[in-house]
Amino acid sequence: MKETVVAGVQIAIEPNNPEKNMQKIIKWLRNAVKENNPDLVVFPETITTGFATGLTKEKLWDLVDTVPGRFTEQISREAQDLKVYVVFPTYERGKNRGDIYNSSVLIGPNGDIIGVYRKTHVYPTERQWVIPGDKAEVYETSFGKIGMIICYDGDYPELSRALAIKGAEIIVRPSALLRSFEIWNLTNCARAYDNHVYLIGVNATGPDADGNYYFGNSMIVSPIAQRLALATAGENVICAKLDPDPLKYMSYGIKKPMIFNHLEDRNVKVYEGILKESKSQFPVSGRYL
Repeated sequence: MKETVVAGVQIAIEPNNPEKNMQKIIKWLRNAVKENNPDLVVFPETITTGFATGLTKEKLWDLVDTVPGRFTEQISREAQDLKVYVVFPTYERGKNRGDIYNSSVLIGPNGDIIGVYRKTHVYPTERQWVIPGDKAEVYETSFGKIGMIICYDGDYPELSRALAIKGAEIIVRPSALLRSFEIWNLTNCARAYDNHVYLIGVNATGPDADGNYYFGNSMIVSPIAQRLALATAGENVICAKLDPDPLKYMSYGIKKPMIFNHLEDRNVKVYEGILKESKSQFPVSGRYL
């Protein structure tokens, strides 16, 4: 990995108005690049419509587009003009009307789509309109290797660990988190620290069509769980420079050498049987099937 500058753009959208939202996304992308000169810019989850749209899956399918499609084409042009990588999260139109994916698209500075990640751990309410993906890959860039997860995915240590094993140095987590700041902070820091990766968590702010109001607080976390950048609740751009040698010291602000590595020190023998279905020993109320 090379020393690199990354940015997260935390903006409020107009629910279910993708054309207007695209104008705002492009404006903020240009400003983020002008002000911070980043190599990578990340936007929040489902940035073209908002997370909960209040629409049937058929009407949502009509509203959004394929990947590639008219929205990604606009971002590709901007990425090429600005010479920047962009993580562009959006609902993606599937093959059949009503088939919707919650996707993140990694677009390179030449305008090409490098990779598409479809959210694999679909939030319970979201199951009414989203089909889960089944792949999580790591993508090479000019500055390092990137893995992508989306919001609720961050609650699952196995997914981020799988990306780290595949070589990820940076994990991006576009989100529209509907829980507490404490959960947001804990899971971001844990996934970064568990796997000794940088984590860029960019959370939504403002309302969606169902009246959910998102609290922002986007953050960039180091491989030793230091928050390098933290947004407030409103519209912000966060930015940080990533050190290619982040495990030199055991913690920040001290000179004690790092002596452990969470990937190398695993005792894999005790993990036998971990990849099987199970459930909590405690009952869950209000469960969505």
